[in-house]
Amino acid sequence: MQLFFNPNIDEKTESFSFDKEESRHIIKVLRKKDSDILHVTNGSGLLFETQITLASDNKCTVQVLSINNAEKPKFHLHLAVAPTKMNDRFEWFLEKATEIGIQEITPIFCDRSERKVINRDRFEKIILSAMKQCNETFLPKLNEAISFKEFIKQKNEGLQLIAHCEETDKKSLKEVLKPNEDVTILIGPEGDFSEKEIALALENNYKPVTLGNTRLRTETAAVVACHSVVFFNEVSN
Repeated sequence: MQLFFNPNIDEKTESFSFDKEESRHIIKVLRKKDSDILHVTNGSGLLFETQITLASDNKCTVQVLSINNAEKPKFHLHLAVAPTKMNDRFEWFLEKATEIGIQEITPIFCDRSERKVINRDRFEKIILSAMKQCNETFLPKLNEAISFKEFIKQKNEGLQLIAHCEETDKKSLKEVLKPNEDVTILIGPEGDFSEKEIALALENNYKPVTLGNTRLRTETAAVVACHSVVFFNEVSN
């Protein structure tokens, strides 16, 4: 199934038109024509089966035939991850985390971060493309990038965890997880979190965890954490 995206449609929508760029892609590139069926999501769990009523490359219009409402995950997974020095590694994480089933992502700038600037528009396009590619109907939320200290001040629901490499008393991620519980996990930069950042996280009720016996790259650690939480909830329900 090829999936298209329109964030402005809901259960009450009977027909709608794609913007010029998407219309051109549908008609000129994919060569769709009148009466062809298109599957569309609004990124909020709704899957629309639609039929083309006007095959124009300036304004492709469709009529809604049916709507399927996907079940919302029983837990909310939020990863706060330091952008990597090499952009392609962080983009790889965004793609894979979307495929696995993350709900929210916040880029955080830490004491040892080597990258302090990101291209949010490009990141959002990567997430959207990954959602469409794997036929998901929930679009992960990408927040504005903020500093570690700013993020720690925010109150997140559920379990709050920090994964770091310091030789301190830590539990494995699987030991602290509970089924259907919201989870926020902090993943640091290539040089790990600073001692001050770890102490600040603990002061703000974050629990230290380990993701395994080997030292992982930032993007690998983030994907491992994402998959671990999703897989744990799948086998627990």
